[in-house]
Amino acid sequence: MIYIANFLVALVAALHVYFLILEMFLWTKPMGLKTFGNTSAKAQESAVLAANQGLYNGFLAAGLVWGLIHPTAAFGFQIKVFFLACVIVAGLYGGYSVSKRIVMVQALPAAAALALLLVA
Repeated sequence: MIYIANFLVALVAALHVYFLILEMFLWTKPMGLKTFGNTSAKAQESAVLAANQGLYNGFLAAGLVWGLIHPTAAFGFQIKVFFLACVIVAGLYGGYSVSKRIVMVQALPAAAALALLLVA
């Protein structure tokens, strides 16, 4: 079960690397515009904020990877729990403040990973 839990943690980390790329590098490009439903003008105006948001997503991914590779399993577990909880809170707030879709894309995968991690 721990292998499946860690796979889900890695998946959540990969999603956050993807979010980093979208928000930091593709925000004003066609893929970013389509993903977030922005106009070119709106994307240009908010590009600095999106890049900052992308950086935070990168920190979440880094924390999850740190938890996965930490040589002390018990401490790695604590790191993963902390960062998954951060992802869940961010996803719930994003769902409340921006789009309900964020709950499905961000909070739900992290909650599934956390649940499996806790029972593994």
